[in-house]
Amino acid sequence: MKKKILLLLLCLVVAAAHAQLRPNMAYQTYINEYKDLAIAQMKRYRIPASITLAQGLLESRAGLSELARKSNNHFGIKCHGWTGATAYADDDASQECFRAYPTVYDSYEDHSKFLSQQPRYRQLFSLAPTDYRGWARGLKSCGYATSPTYAQSLINIIELYELNRFDKAKSYDEFIVNHTSKVKSQQGPLHPITIYNKNYYIIARPADTWKSIGKEIGISWRKIAKYNERDKHDKITPGEIIYLKKKRTKAEKKFKKYYHTVKAGESMYSIAQLYGIRLKSLYSINRLSPDFQIYVGARLKVY
Repeated sequence: MKKKILLLLLCLVVAAAHAQLRPNMAYQTYINEYKDLAIAQMKRYRIPASITLAQGLLESRAGLSELARKSNNHFGIKCHGWTGATAYADDDASQECFRAYPTVYDSYEDHSKFLSQQPRYRQLFSLAPTDYRGWARGLKSCGYATSPTYAQSLINIIELYELNRFDKAKSYDEFIVNHTSKVKSQQGPLHPITIYNKNYYIIARPADTWKSIGKEIGISWRKIAKYNERDKHDKITPGEIIYLKKKRTKAEKKFKKYYHTVKAGESMYSIAQLYGIRLKSLYSINRLSPDFQIYVGARLKVY
């Protein structure tokens, strides 16, 4: 009987462990948002991008913690030796002092300097840049966190989301990195930025305006409206694709021999937005006049 009970308990423990290792959409969104910033920091400071991302995910709850949202502190670094802005939150003790940053970029930069400039972490930099397990265990042994499971938690996150693939990255997207250096504290998560057809876009949310998007991205809101071939006073509909740079004259090359079949509710403009091309170019590619009346079933070239 005792053996059966022990076996049952063991099964429950194993099941719980596996349940905690399921992919989380908030985590994946965070990774998409900050992977380029983590790679950029790795190139400058030799800290594995996988470690930086895993720590950011764990310490900030994928950017959703109050400390991350209001003070841009993504790594739980406290005020020791700090002369900048501060914030207070409960941690090991009540209302401890934490560092506060103008932007997420500043948090990542300070995290890199915190590790690279303190003697107690010096031994970590002798490890191979792909040795994320060594880094995770080293951070724990050097006293970065008090949790006894800290190292394994980092390793679990890295392996579940395959973050170690970023440790071999040769380059990063400078536009995305520059974006994080301009955005101030937010009360909610940022719009995920997607790369498409050599451009960048976000998906509009309720209450978005050209001004609010411009403020978040750090680009003139008038320019963003112009990039999307819209009047700066137009209202934005939730779910719209909003491009952040001037659109191209053709779709991606994979659509070279492709025809788009018009569906109910689509317009020439919505199709142009879908493929990231200029409306004028869509008419030109298909040798259509601006007064062409689109209809369901029409076949349009996009390249």
